Amino acid sequence: MAQEAVRMAAIDIGTVTTRLLIADVGPGVLTEVARSADITHLGEGLAESQSLSDEAITRVADVLGVYRAKIEEAGVRQVIAVATSAARDALNSATFISAATTSGVPVSIISGEREAYLSFAGATWQLEDSRILLNDIGGGSTEIVYGRAGSRSGRTEPEVERSMSIDVGSRRITEMFFHGDPPTSDELRAARAVIKGELARFFEDAPMRPDMLVSVAGTATSLASVKLQMAQYDPARVHGSTLTREEISTMLARLSAMSIESRKGVVGLHPGRAPVIVAGVMVLDCIMELSGVDSTMVSEHDILYGILLDVYATKNDRFGPAGI
Repeated sequence: MAQEAVRMAAIDIGTVTTRLLIADVGPGVLTEVARSADITHLGEGLAESQSLSDEAITRVADVLGVYRAKIEEAGVRQVIAVATSAARDALNSATFISAATTSGVPVSIISGEREAYLSFAGATWQLEDSRILLNDIGGGSTEIVYGRAGSRSGRTEPEVERSMSIDVGSRRITEMFFHGDPPTSDELRAARAVIKGELARFFEDAPMRPDMLVSVAGTATSLASVKLQMAQYDPARVHGSTLTREEISTMLARLSAMSIESRKGVVGLHPGRAPVIVAGVMVLDCIMELSGVDSTMVSEHDILYGILLDVYATKNDRFGPAGI
């Protein structure tokens, strides 16, 4: 007898954004039901204070309360909520977890290695057999994974050859280096030197010949949206689009010369991402330089997909009743 699809929800609480995906998941099938994304800046001020602010925790908890209502309305049977870099680094992560639980959504903090694996699993789902170099640029860290994708007829484990979670994220770099508005040339040079030095650890002593570079998460999807001049964000148009190294470098030069307020007016860029987009684009530009790849495919299949596919594959015989 064929296994029935299960309605599931995944929540990703990052340093900059909090996101929800509700989908029906079955053997080799993932059908989106609903998506939500909110810029919550959980990691705001973390670089200096080493703690999550009360305001940031409240922002995320409020969004989780909204997500819980959507999840209940959709009749979801299984919910998986994870927090990443900011929660990993914060001295008061237990306070955050308590606030999230009070909002009705239990949250687990996952390691950088686990985050990298889940991002790769989501991004390579349904890709044909090929060697993939994946980057997931977050607010606090960047995950880079090299491995092989295969046909997704039936769930198979992704073949990861090398992965690393590196503490160069868009908010982390912004708070460490960019004090001018716009950032000064000295600040840009200093940030780039640190980013390249950190990323180089992944590329050294590991010859790679990727067939494709795949970019997931907000920096890449924002750049695709800007390139496509999208006044209203459309995931279907962004997914599978391409960014060349030249386009990325050009957008980096343009955005880094603008004030935060001016960036908020850029068509295709969410105003809430304006303060951190320059650092994110710089990380992507450095990845392109170090990898020697001329273009990247932008994917909407990311860690949210990876979470649902992984949990379905390992626990589909143990789903509980509807709800969280």
